[in-house]
Amino acid sequence: MSIELLRDVLAWSALINLGILILWWSFFSCAHDWVYRLHGKWFCLTLEKFDAIHYAAMAFYKLSIFLFMLVPYLAIRIVLSG
Repeated sequence: MSIELLRDVLAWSALINLGILILWWSFFSCAHDWVYRLHGKWFCLTLEKFDAIHYAAMAFYKLSIFLFMLVPYLAIRIVLSG
């Protein structure tokens, strides 16, 4: 695998994962009550706990995208340009 291919894979992976994160956030924001009722049937969660779990999971997902896709992509761009 060439370094250019790896750079492109990281860039596309980051974009796809950011799209998933935006979709998750928009679905959570627009259909919050429906999602809470759906999960309420399966798990015994308070509204505050439900919101905290989703907020923490979205923060972890975003941090993972930055650390494992965007930072390596930027490092490869810097190395190849200099």
